Parts: sequence; structure tokens; C-alpha cells
Amino acid sequence: MKKVLVTGGTGLVGNALKTIIDQSASGDEWIFVGSSQADLTDNNATRSLFERVKPTHVVHLAAMVGGLFHNMNNNLDFLRRNLQINDNVLQNAYEHGCVKVISCLSTCIFPDKTSYPIDETMVHNGPPHPSNYGYSYAKRLIDIQNHAYHDKHGCMFTSIIPCNIFGPHDNYKPEVSHVIPGMINRMYSLIHENTDVPESEKVFTVYGSGTPLRQFIYSLDLARLIIWVLDNYDSIEPLILSVDEENEVTIYEAAMAVAKAFDFKGKLICDTSKADGQHKKTASNRKLRSLLPDFQFTDFEKGVKASVYWYIDNIDKVRK
Repeated sequence: MKKVLVTGGTGLVGNALKTIIDQSASGDEWIFVGSSQADLTDNNATRSLFERVKPTHVVHLAAMVGGLFHNMNNNLDFLRRNLQINDNVLQNAYEHGCVKVISCLSTCIFPDKTSYPIDETMVHNGPPHPSNYGYSYAKRLIDIQNHAYHDKHGCMFTSIIPCNIFGPHDNYKPEVSHVIPGMINRMYSLIHENTDVPESEKVFTVYGSGTPLRQFIYSLDLARLIIWVLDNYDSIEPLILSVDEENEVTIYEAAMAVAKAFDFKGKLICDTSKADGQHKKTASNRKLRSLLPDFQFTDFEKGVKASVYWYIDNIDKVRK
């Protein structure tokens, strides 16, 4: 029986894992830990957590994360805090004899100037986009650490690279949230504030030109894939967990999906004075498909609709 410690376990992906595990009646023991239970930037606190839990496996989700504008304004903080977290978690996993560690990276860590689609061999081929270089370099170093721990100690430390994640239990705070939860939060406010104005006359603003392309993975799909990786993927080389290339959508199309889920009657416009960030980061899931060819991803619009409904049902909790 595995005893799985999930760092960052109270966030978007941690909650998705809880949901899937509860549905599957797993015989393994899962422990979900958030930042209020252990400050992973502090090595003593991290060591105490490992001594208390005694995990055999770790799913390492904990990180300082944020949307485009939060990254642009805080690259130093993103670099330092994530370096501290990752070093403390991996070193303590080694010291406590963990059988396997899966660390969560992101497709935003890939080189800014590259050929497409990107794949697992291209992580270190050039500088990341300047908007999020702090986060990107810190995350890239996990791959280096995984190889180093394996070379010196034989550790099975590996990493997954999801595309953009969305779903229930997301972070909806302005300036910190990613694109879809940010849109959900702003559209709810637009619909429910200034009720004297007919909804048909309201205007929702899409930040940027709306043309950047993104692949979005529903959090519950990612949770299923993480459990599969934990049980079946035994390589230190990273693995991209992404929807297929043909499922890529523009930011404007993502906004339209949110509007459709809300049945929003107003107009969508693009504010081109806002930064677009990286234009595209199309990822190949060929390696995943070679290992798991029949996996069915949730339809994007259905995932957005479920996310919007969850947000509405939990609005009081979300807005605290």
C-alpha cells in the first residue's frame, strides 16, 4: 500500500485528486497538505512534515503560482520561493526514502523562441518568455534535480508537464488567477453588479488581443493522469500531460466558452492595451498517447460549464 503525500494539496489539482480518489475507493493512503500546515520554503518545517507523515510516495504540487501580470511584476519572488520549495521537498523525499516523487511543471517553462509543437526534449533549449522567467527557471531546475538525484542516489524522481489547467477549486483572486478562473470571476461580477443596466448592454473585456493560443486541460482529467503516472510511469524523463494539438483554442474562444456557460447576453471586446504574454506554447502529447492511447479528455466547453457551475454553487466560499 502506498502512502502518498500531496504537497499543495488544497489547491486546484489537489482537490481534483481528492475527488477522483474518493470515486475510485483507492486502497492507498493519501495525505493532502496545504501551506497552512507546512511552510515548504522552510527546511525545518518540511522535515517535520515528512517525519510526521512518513510518505512512501510524493505528488509535489506546491508552488508559488499566479497569472501573467502577477508573474510579470514578481519574477524574483517566483524564482526564490519556488527554488526553496523544490529543494526542500526533493531533499527530504530522498532523506526519508520515498520510492517515487512526481513534481508538477508547466508548459510555460519552455523556450519562448522555439519550433512547434514543443515536446519533452525541448525544455532547456533556450530562455523562457520574459514575462515569467522566475517561475520558469525554478521549475526547469526540478528536471535537473531529478536527474542529479537519480545519478547520485538512484532516486525515481520524475516530473509531469501539464498544459493550462482549469476546473473546480481554482484560484479566482484578481491579478493572481489564471485566465479561465479570472474570466469566470470577472464575468460573474459583471452580470451580478449594476443590475439596473440590462445584461444585453454590458461589455465583458478580454485582456489582450484575444489571439494567443492555449491548450486547456480539465483538472479532473489531470488528476486521473497523475494517478496513472504514479502507478505506471517509471522514468525520470518528464512527461507532457496535455490535450491534443487540435484542441488548442484562442483566448477569445475561451472567453466565449465562459460567456456561453453563463448564458451571458452582453458583448465581448478585446483590450489590446493589456499584454498578451506568450503567443502560443503548443505542446505535443505524442509520448503520452504512445503510453496511454485511449485516454478520453473532457470536452473543453463541458469542462468550462462544469467549472462555472461549481463557482456559482460555491460563490460564498470562493469570495472569502
